[in-house]
Amino acid sequence: MMFGEYQIVFIFILFFLLLASGMAVPFAIMLPAVVYLYMQGGIGALHGLGITSWGSMDAYTLTSIPLFVLMAEILQGSGLAMKVYAGLSQLVRKVPGGLLQTNVAGCAVFAAVSGSSIATAAAIGKVALPQLEARGYDRRLSTGSLAAGGTLGVLIPPSIAMIVYATFTETSVAKLFMAGIVPGIVLTLLFMTYIGFAAIMRPEISPRERSVLTRRLLFRALIDIVPFMLLIGGIMGSIYSGLATPTEAAAAGCIFALIIALTFGRLPMREFVACLKRTTIAISNILFITYAAFIFSYAMSYAGVGEDVTNFIIGLKLSKVEFFLALLILFTALGALVESLGMIVITVPLLYPLLANYGIDPVWFGIIVVLFIEMGQITPPIGINLFVIQSISRGRISDVVVGTVPFHLLMFVLLLMLVAWPELALWLPNRVTGN
Repeated sequence: MMFGEYQIVFIFILFFLLLASGMAVPFAIMLPAVVYLYMQGGIGALHGLGITSWGSMDAYTLTSIPLFVLMAEILQGSGLAMKVYAGLSQLVRKVPGGLLQTNVAGCAVFAAVSGSSIATAAAIGKVALPQLEARGYDRRLSTGSLAAGGTLGVLIPPSIAMIVYATFTETSVAKLFMAGIVPGIVLTLLFMTYIGFAAIMRPEISPRERSVLTRRLLFRALIDIVPFMLLIGGIMGSIYSGLATPTEAAAAGCIFALIIALTFGRLPMREFVACLKRTTIAISNILFITYAAFIFSYAMSYAGVGEDVTNFIIGLKLSKVEFFLALLILFTALGALVESLGMIVITVPLLYPLLANYGIDPVWFGIIVVLFIEMGQITPPIGINLFVIQSISRGRISDVVVGTVPFHLLMFVLLLMLVAWPELALWLPNRVTGN
């Protein structure tokens, strides 16, 4: 048997080899964890898998995830995503960048009800790309703005990634949601500001809209957008005011999304059944990854890896800045190789115990982790949003990758802002809760 320090290296190498071979992420996480348990304690170490399996799914926080996903599927399946995009396109038509601005604004609005990066990119991408291509917009910036805009689904609440982070760290979901609002708005504005400057410097990338915005068009645009905004306000308001838990708010959101879909959209029974099927598939993947993560976390805890990692990093006597630089390198590397939830479940159980030593707020750290996940969504070769948009556009993946580079750099800008001014994330939750 190998020495302990070599065993853990072997396990992580096995994990990356399984990922590289094309194995599904949950199996790539769980198999090395079970192997590591056996290496540490033989058959006896596997006896705890039963209670760990039960505990992994016996978490009230996780019950909100299926409901948020179902709500997004209902809104997308009923065609309301198209209505929101059409309404926003009227409101920002005279802003430099035109429909490119609508891409980001549409992603921000849809992110506020979907909680999913992939769902946001797919929903807005399917609506936007045909119109962008028909009007002669720059292909790289079009696809790049959609792939990057889709990542807002991870940062702007409700966020599935935040819920999973809260499950592992026992952090308040409501506080995480509140902490994501201001950074989400700032990142949206950074994206839109860049598009505006790019359109001014290179007018050929976004043809100007010639038609006039009449009162009738403005009224129609508001009719398309207001139901979404009321839904978002109702969900977030009930959570932040303490009237409802995230799960209760998500359940109410599903009911109101169904009412909005039947009133303003079109949701035949066949499409509603299809929404249920897509939700089941998406949730099965998310919860399977979460289950595998708990097995991985149990294996690390059984072997005392968390304490060893904590002591090792403390022994290095890294300053707070050096610790952040190490995190930057770690998450940038993982973002190119591992799916978003996989990044959370691999790193958070090991890094969370270190926060107290550096005086780091767990809520603020959750936003930092989520921002790194956003960056991973558009980091080749694994960045899933790149492939979602490429499959819709049917163009070259290189165009999508090049188009996302400026937005990737803007995420680094927000990251530096959060490090320099933690209150950017903490001001709102502290003000609401009175801390």
